[in-house]
Amino acid sequence: MPTHRVFRIHERPSHQRIAPFVDMSARHANAPSQAFLTSNFKIGGTTINKLTKNMTYTAAFVALNVILSTLVTIPIGIIRAAPMQHLINVLGAVITGPWVIVQAFISSTIRVLFGTGTVFAYPGSMIGALLAWLLYKYSKKLSLAATGEVIGTGVIGALSLYPLIIVLELDAQIFTVVAAAFLVSSLIGAITSYIILKQLEKHGVLRRI
Repeated sequence: MPTHRVFRIHERPSHQRIAPFVDMSARHANAPSQAFLTSNFKIGGTTINKLTKNMTYTAAFVALNVILSTLVTIPIGIIRAAPMQHLINVLGAVITGPWVIVQAFISSTIRVLFGTGTVFAYPGSMIGALLAWLLYKYSKKLSLAATGEVIGTGVIGALSLYPLIIVLELDAQIFTVVAAAFLVSSLIGAITSYIILKQLEKHGVLRRI
């Protein structure tokens, strides 16, 4: 009599068969969200974290500039030096890079709107900020960042005042006074910012920013 073997297929319960697939699906579903939380997306080569940092520092520098430029002035003879704009320009050039130009423009605009500054604030702040950033970018030397602020504001910015005075039909004799104020203010601000930055560098703060 032939014998027949009976083969039994032992199947896993349905919940055990489905569980691995559910688990794998859950892992794949969670992967994009985890990547979203941990990755740094790039916009034009700038990561979101870096963008946020620069915007935060720029906003803080604008606030300090507007407030301190009104409060801190140094009378020197017939001129009053206002070094805070130039101090913050050098700090911004080192810490935020090209965002320092945005800071200088916004700060100047707010001061003009509040009546605590004049249109001379634009060439007096933005040219110095630009040159401070460029010199620091290509040299990585704090001294050249400070030098760029002095040359940009105290020399180039001061010379750019004369055609602006002519266009605005102002008394040309004020050029000497305003130019001297630009030079003295930028010198004081640049030297002070250099001292601050050297201390930050000495204690390793600049590397962590």
